[in-house]
Amino acid sequence: MATNSNSCDTIIANASVVIPKVGIVETDIAISDGRVMSLKPGKNMQASRRIDARGKYVLPGAIDPHVHYGVYTPIEQAARTESRSAAVGGVTTMMRMLRLYDDSYRAVEKQLQASRNSHYVDYAIHASILKKSQVKDIPYLKGIGISSLKIYMNLGADLNHIYMDLDPGEPAAVKDGEVDMDDQLLSAIVEEGAKANSTILVHAENPAVCSERIRRGKAQNMSDLKAWSDCRPPSSEAESVAKVSALGRRFGASLYFVHIGSNAALDAIIAEREKGGASYYIETCPQYLTHTVDFASLTGKVVPPIRSKSDVQSIWSALRNGVIDTVGTDHVANRLDLKMGRGDLWSALAGFPGIATMLPVLLDHGVNMDRIGIERVAELTSYNAARIFGMYPRKGTIQVGSDADLAIVDLDLEQKVTPELLQSYSDYTIYDGWKLKGWPVLTIVRGRVVMEGGHVDPGALGHGRFVAR
Repeated sequence: MATNSNSCDTIIANASVVIPKVGIVETDIAISDGRVMSLKPGKNMQASRRIDARGKYVLPGAIDPHVHYGVYTPIEQAARTESRSAAVGGVTTMMRMLRLYDDSYRAVEKQLQASRNSHYVDYAIHASILKKSQVKDIPYLKGIGISSLKIYMNLGADLNHIYMDLDPGEPAAVKDGEVDMDDQLLSAIVEEGAKANSTILVHAENPAVCSERIRRGKAQNMSDLKAWSDCRPPSSEAESVAKVSALGRRFGASLYFVHIGSNAALDAIIAEREKGGASYYIETCPQYLTHTVDFASLTGKVVPPIRSKSDVQSIWSALRNGVIDTVGTDHVANRLDLKMGRGDLWSALAGFPGIATMLPVLLDHGVNMDRIGIERVAELTSYNAARIFGMYPRKGTIQVGSDADLAIVDLDLEQKVTPELLQSYSDYTIYDGWKLKGWPVLTIVRGRVVMEGGHVDPGALGHGRFVAR
């Protein structure tokens, strides 16, 4: 531990530091007591450890704002495997989409207790409000540092089942619940969320439209990912965007649209944003930048579906132009035997792992293919999420006093993706066999090196802390 201004715990020397909204600064980073102590040449400074970052970039540690874990294994197990995978991918804060079926959200205390000492990286929580009785707990959630709520507009009609998070210690099994996101519940969540000044995450799809399309698709024996996209059309996303935005304006809410992958949904949000009266944020996911409906494997089944080639181009364009605010992964920690169901489109589960490949995809397909600059990567993967979700400037940047959450990346390192490399509970990846160029080689969480050269330090288990916002 540092004792004076001429000594520190760690120095990262010869660093090309990517500071959002500032640019790339060639300097050294001195770290003391888990925070950034200085950004200046530290040749004469004493340090317990010196890391040479020459030829590499130092990014603010990635924040993945959209992670599902604790669904297929209880949280005390899932936190170990998925935060380990996060560390491999340079993610220093993971935000859990919590789904509790209890009548009161005070049951979250059990989840928080079980999460302690089981994460390698820091973590925060979004609370999914799934029933009327949970709405009253929005101020309580805000009081304990959970200042974001999730609305599943896609749940209703006969598409009203969703997998819930397991209770701590519960044997691994699929636990599902019935949710009807009717107009009354939708309005109540937006109103109370706005009153509490909580960010409202929205899954925008119209279940009645999707349900009817799925019924027809099954009758016609449709079987591929093109059929899946047709069954959950972008028009149903656009419709739901308009519906929730009217409520957002009425109550002056902060709306954050998750996993946007279609041009139609994008255009709908842009149109609503132009009307003002509420705050609108847009998240996309790596799969909407890399995969199209031509992907031949049902491992690519996800909700909303991966879309057409022109949708992929639209998302890249919006990413480049600053229309999209964040990249989250919608990471789901399931296993292949469960994922594939009976091997057909209808029984296969939606969702797949992605937390470890978020940065590599953006570095490979974005920076190394000249679509976006590395400064934009820092904004999309860290700075914007920290600001939207109330963690800035503690997280999301590299400045004196900020948490020393850092990802050192090597743009020249090419690796072949395998499930083993990613170290998740999941035993498959939609990037299996892909060669991605540009990887994190060191992940630092609050001053502690948790991953180096792909190896996650077992001694760092329990270092990750809950980020109250």
